[in-house]
Amino acid sequence: MRYSQMLLPTTKETPSEAEVVSHQLLMRGGFIRKLTSGMYTYLPIGLMALQKVAEIVRQEMNRAGAQEILMPMVQPGDLWEESGRWKKYGPELLRFRDRHDRDYCLGPTHEEVVTDIARRELQSYRQMPINLYQIQTKFRDEIRPRFGLMRGREFVMKDAYSFDVDDEGASRSYENMRQAYYRIFERCGLEFRAVEADSGAIGGSFSHEFMVLAETGEDTLVICDSCSYAANVEKAAIVLPEAVVSDAPLQDMVKVETPGMKKVDKVAAFLKVQPADVIKTMFYLADGAPVAALVRGDREVQSVKLKNLLGATDVEPLDEDQIWQQTRLPVGYLGPVGLELKTVADQEVMRMVNAVAGANEKGCHLTGVNPGRDFQPSVVGDLRQITTADRCPLCGGGLRLKEGIEVGHIFKLGTKYSEAMEAAFQDSDGQAKPFVMGCYGIGVSRVVAAAIEQNHDDKGIIFPVPLAPFQVIVLNLGPKDEAYCTTAEALYNGLRAQGLDVLLDDRDERPGSKFNDADLLGIPYRLTVGKTFEKEGKVEMRSRKTGETQVLALDEAVDVLAGLIRQALS
Repeated sequence: MRYSQMLLPTTKETPSEAEVVSHQLLMRGGFIRKLTSGMYTYLPIGLMALQKVAEIVRQEMNRAGAQEILMPMVQPGDLWEESGRWKKYGPELLRFRDRHDRDYCLGPTHEEVVTDIARRELQSYRQMPINLYQIQTKFRDEIRPRFGLMRGREFVMKDAYSFDVDDEGASRSYENMRQAYYRIFERCGLEFRAVEADSGAIGGSFSHEFMVLAETGEDTLVICDSCSYAANVEKAAIVLPEAVVSDAPLQDMVKVETPGMKKVDKVAAFLKVQPADVIKTMFYLADGAPVAALVRGDREVQSVKLKNLLGATDVEPLDEDQIWQQTRLPVGYLGPVGLELKTVADQEVMRMVNAVAGANEKGCHLTGVNPGRDFQPSVVGDLRQITTADRCPLCGGGLRLKEGIEVGHIFKLGTKYSEAMEAAFQDSDGQAKPFVMGCYGIGVSRVVAAAIEQNHDDKGIIFPVPLAPFQVIVLNLGPKDEAYCTTAEALYNGLRAQGLDVLLDDRDERPGSKFNDADLLGIPYRLTVGKTFEKEGKVEMRSRKTGETQVLALDEAVDVLAGLIRQALS
């Protein structure tokens, strides 16, 4: 492609609404343009980058035995009614009615549609296992779309769905996809981790997220320094050390005045104890019903763990006004003793001895509170946020927290959708059995953004070779000089003949502008026909990643570059 003929509107200015690096550079580099909130047009170079990701995904899905299909983006509401998600999915599901007053939605995911295909087309166990996938536009009506392609309302996704006759077969399909995902992200040239994760609105019994490690990630990962353990903080298991039996006598409960002491640290300081000696009581609405969650005073409730412990669909914290409306109790002085509400306690709380807790009376706390004797929670379990002071649940090693960007998620769905939608096949004994399903997603457009978040500098993008829209840019610094033009054209055509993706910068622009644009666009290799050509008859090759420059003879430049790129793609 010739730069002079391409729609490639680069700019020096950073758009005011672009908060993260990938959004800034994609806008500045002319990859995307905003249509409306959370929705973007891909300009030519942006579409090329998107297609590079999609092609790697497609090749590895096909290699894993999956078959590509294409399902409608618009889905009938009655399928979502069958699965039970029409009301449960929430406002992110964009619903509307057609001229016949029938309910429809824009697909945020396609479990219902593909299950409908399976129940129509798969009658026998002999037709399985089977895995169907698509690469297609999705729409989720995010309440606050932000960060460009990282969290838009409309995005491109690969979603695959496996159908098996039993759990054993489903586990094999899951592992097959897990290995395919490793190959995909390794081929994309990304630093990533697969982590245990919560299944969220998709459902299912087991899932892994594939996370690209980057400082601007929206998710926090827990990674062991000594073994392969990695998990999202929502899922990270906390293993308590062996209990130490206390020989301290159990004290009687005593109500003490703590006027104006609403915060744990202030209460602890006033009563001359540690925050770890205080029981912190937090209030939530779980599927519309109030519930109290108890953690140690130096801990934080992990809301997804709370949701899972309760088996709830939705959990949200209550603010001060809501707590008063629900309980008529004073915020800042809440505690579990005598509380006539469902109570969930973290496992650490049950080990506390002679603790401090709110007295459910304004300006008062209780000392000498002992779980089991003075209150009994409805549910006890792993409820709190993990910290770096905790130990790895697998090997006991040290943990560290890293930010990550979710680019893929795989789920064991089991029979959640097939049972709800009565999707069944005949087994070898002629009995009707529900399909055992798996679901496997990759945010294709998000991979582009995540790659930039992980690979950039103050000059612009540094694309990994497999994802670069162009692998080489040839800079002609003498566009009015016949010798310069002839040489640049020969290099351009020679590289293209080797099957490389090449951009020829033939514009009549200052050399500085050409160098800046080449760096901004993140093209892995730059071949410059400039002063070295004029003086020595040679060209300069520069690596965008390392900044290293090499002078090459004209007759070797094409072969050297082709070799470097093939090596990066192998």
